Amino acid sequence: MAISKPVLFIGGGLALIVVVAISGQDRESSASSPTGCQVVVTADVLNARDAPGGQKIVGKYVKDAKIDAQPVVENGFRKIAEGKWVSAEFAPPVQGAKCGP
Repeated sequence: MAISKPVLFIGGGLALIVVVAISGQDRESSASSPTGCQVVVTADVLNARDAPGGQKIVGKYVKDAKIDAQPVVENGFRKIAEGKWVSAEFAPPVQGAKCGP
């Protein structure tokens, strides 16, 4: 079964648009972070806790998710938002992020 040239051309153009949109999203997301700090999840599933080392799970993030974060780390936990902390070991800053020392 042969694919006509116009259909192939349109399909290729749509694929290019998707690739450009996705690659532009990564740059925009780190630049648009309110704090300038953004991290990426390296664990398969990363639990967010109510406090650094806390017992209560208040959220979950999947591998490769990019999360806006705070430039605050306490006892090995990074603050994501008020009442949300994740293990800093499994949430390193993305390249170029301003997450502090």
